[in-house]
Formats: sequence, C-alpha cells, structure tokens
Amino acid sequence: MQAIQPPQPLHPPSDWLLRWAHLIRPGGRVLDVACGPGRHMYWLHAQGFQLCGVDRDPAALASLAPLAQAGAQVLAADIENGLWPLAGQQFDAVLVTNYLWRARIAEIADCVAPGGLLIYETFAQGQESVGRPARAEFLLAPGELLQSAASARLRVIAYEDGFVDTPAPRFVQRMVAARAPAAAPQKPVRHLLRPP
Repeated sequence: MQAIQPPQPLHPPSDWLLRWAHLIRPGGRVLDVACGPGRHMYWLHAQGFQLCGVDRDPAALASLAPLAQAGAQVLAADIENGLWPLAGQQFDAVLVTNYLWRARIAEIADCVAPGGLLIYETFAQGQESVGRPARAEFLLAPGELLQSAASARLRVIAYEDGFVDTPAPRFVQRMVAARAPAAAPQKPVRHLLRPP
C-alpha cells in the first residue's frame, strides 16, 4: 500500500505505538481517540490498517481529508460535552495518546473488540513540574490506567509509569491491554513482547 502524505508535516508517531503495533491484527480496524491532525493515522494507514479517528478540532480534522478520501472514517465530535459517537462499535485496536477524559474511559475500553487491544499513553502526575498539562484533571494518578483496565476486564500486557526525556521531558503512564478472544483459544495467546 502506498503511503498517503499529510498536507503538512506532523510529529512522528508515539514510540509506544511503534513498540506495540505488531500486536494489532494485520489489516484490522483501529480507532484513534482525540486523533488530532493524524500523526498516528497516517502511519497506521501506511501499515495497512482500516482507520477511524475522532476529534473535535475542525482544523485538525481538515488535515485528515486525504485519509478520508482513501476510506478512513473521520468523526467530528466533542466527546467531552456530547454523546459518545461510537457506541456499539468495536475495533481491533483502540489508541489514545496525550488525552485524558475520565468520564469516557469505560466507553473507550468498550470499543475494544474480543481479542483486541487498548494502547494508551498520556500524562501522569509529576508533569506539572516540567510543563503542560499541569491541571490535576488531565494527569493520571499512580496506577490509574491499571485500575481502568481491571474495571474493563482487560488483561494488561505492558505498563509503564515514569519519566521520559525525549522527544520532550514528560511524566507518563502507558499501557497495552487486551480483551479476551470471543472463543477460548486452544493454546494461550502469545502477546509477543518484541516485534517478530
């Protein structure tokens, strides 16, 4: 598949996504929550995934026009003040980066299909000491992602809570969690911790 170029330069994809993308079902459907101008969606499209992105910023969504023309679903929705636009839909992977709205975490997790993944990375407490966001409502408390995975009955494959200094200094929590397959597999699912 030929990569579609964004209309303007974008930040590179998250290292966390790059590290765990090998676990997403090849050609599967991926939801990018608070997708912005599409730094992850353009990369995922180049890998052959089917895409859905949701964001409230019209300027950011405008940069997704080439992907929409190629078949990506692009939703303009204010998920903090409106209805959840993806009720009843499920995806092979749900991606959330640099975004936290606690009132929607359960609905975001509900979008993970049987056998699918939740790949989540956002700011954690301590971030206020190095930059924005600095308000507590946008910073995860210690272990908060683990608690949300347990509430959603997701199996945690990887979890980190700490400080990273590149590409910018920040405190983060990040997690990859899987929903059990619809039918019990004959052998345990092998979630490879490194790309093959």
